[in-house]
Amino acid sequence: MLKDKDSAAIVAVKDIDRARSFYRDTLGLDLARGDGDVLQFRTGSTSLVVYVSEFAGTNQANAVVWGVGDEIDAIVESLRTRGVTFEHYPGMDYKDGIHSSGAFRMVWFKDPDGNILHLNNM
Repeated sequence: MLKDKDSAAIVAVKDIDRARSFYRDTLGLDLARGDGDVLQFRTGSTSLVVYVSEFAGTNQANAVVWGVGDEIDAIVESLRTRGVTFEHYPGMDYKDGIHSSGAFRMVWFKDPDGNILHLNNM
């Protein structure tokens, strides 16, 4: 039924202008369209929808994940220069914003509303 259909990540925010700036300027996503309280950004061959909600930032789990492969170090450094701070979760090796467990490398950071965004090298 849905296996051949595209899907998109969707993230709730409180301030659409602040979200537009973060996702477009800080993360470098291209704004595909936006009207009022809903924005759609292109990210790879998929999209990320950002919309206004009073429940923004209440999710305590990953909201969006990007598999960035070998570019993880360069992307983390670029994000750091744009003011992004990275989460540090105990229980894994951690250096310069990147957690590691064997060959698997992961990064977590939050958008201005507290949504947890995740990068990994897969």
